[in-house]
Amino acid sequence: MINIVLPVDFGDKTEQLVEGAVKFAKQLNGRIFLIHVAPSDIGFAIGDMGYQYFPEVEANEIRAELVELNKIEQRIIAHDVDCEHLLKQGIAKDTILEYAKDKNADYIVMGSHGRSGIYDVFVGSLTKGLTKDSHVPVLVLPIHD
Repeated sequence: MINIVLPVDFGDKTEQLVEGAVKFAKQLNGRIFLIHVAPSDIGFAIGDMGYQYFPEVEANEIRAELVELNKIEQRIIAHDVDCEHLLKQGIAKDTILEYAKDKNADYIVMGSHGRSGIYDVFVGSLTKGLTKDSHVPVLVLPIHD
C-alpha cells in the first residue's frame, strides 16, 4: 500500500486539498497520514507585562484543532480511504518531514494557491522547503478558484 502524508492548515482551501489527496490515494490504493502542525507559540502573547504564557488559550486552541483534524479524518474514511492523523506542535517543515519518515511515506501531498508568478508566493515557503529537503516526492496540487 502507498503511504501518503497530507499536511493540513485548516485554511479555506483545505477541503479542496483533501479532495485531491483522496482522489490520488484511490488511484494508487494508498492510505493517508493526515498531519496538522500547530505553532509552538500558541498561548503566548505580548502585553503590558511583557511576554506571557496562557496555558488555557493553548489548550483551547489545540482542542479545537484536534476536533477539526478528526472531522477531516472521518471525511477521508467515508471515501473508503484508510486514514490516521497526528496533531503536533513544532516547526512545520521539520515535523512533516519527520512524520513522513516515521510513516515510511511514498509521497507528501501539498497544495498551491497559485496567486502569483513569484515562486515563493506561488508554491509557498513551506511547500518550497519540503520539496527542497524531502527524500520522497512532493505532489503539489493546484488549489485555487
